[in-house]
Amino acid sequence: MTIENNWTLTPLHLGRVDYLPTYQAMQDFTSERSLPGNEDERDQLWICEHNPVYTQGLAGKAEHIFNPNDIPVVPTNRGGQVTYHGPGQVVAYPLLDLKRAGYFVKEYVYRIEEAVIRTLLHFGVTGHRVAGAPGIYVRLDDPASHALLPQRPVKKETELHPCAVGTGPDFSGLGKIGALGIKVSRNCTYHGVALNVAMDLEPYSRINPCGYSGLKTVDLSTIGVFVSWQEAADVLGQKLSSYLAP
Repeated sequence: MTIENNWTLTPLHLGRVDYLPTYQAMQDFTSERSLPGNEDERDQLWICEHNPVYTQGLAGKAEHIFNPNDIPVVPTNRGGQVTYHGPGQVVAYPLLDLKRAGYFVKEYVYRIEEAVIRTLLHFGVTGHRVAGAPGIYVRLDDPASHALLPQRPVKKETELHPCAVGTGPDFSGLGKIGALGIKVSRNCTYHGVALNVAMDLEPYSRINPCGYSGLKTVDLSTIGVFVSWQEAADVLGQKLSSYLAP
């Protein structure tokens, strides 16, 4: 298989949109591109901001949502559990053909996380991975610290994450700033990643974010980094375009 030399992933900015029609549009795009004759449909990257909504992944449990009140809860077919989307958060939906890109799901997740880490670095913040817990985290006491976390992913001889042997992720001193949830259908991806910029974080107190009780959720403004939504969206779009390249 030959990858086009002119591959590009130009971000398409949707503005602030409701979640449900966007979710439907992602499914429609992914279904249509798999039809005969549409195999060469170009990959896309949607960047948007959502009105307040809780989305529940396939592994989601009702007990992780305490009091949604006036915020709708939408069941989805992405991986993971419950998360919140709202104004002040940059949401990115890469719609890629992984077979054409030439890498598998595990590397795809790594590349998305790396794009978020590089976006944070652009703003002077060090993002971290936590073993067994997809997403990006920051140190609450020193968001710029490059010191490695003891719970960072490490390839062991058994190739098991710590959570696979019963210890579970350790979020001590950390706040989650980027959430990840994906779906792959016939080698094509949808759903994606959310980066918290300057949000009302109260809705997170009504859920166990990503199914973890007591997990603190933060945004850039909480840790003293004040940038516009548009600037953060532009940088994340650029980083995703770069790191998701074939």
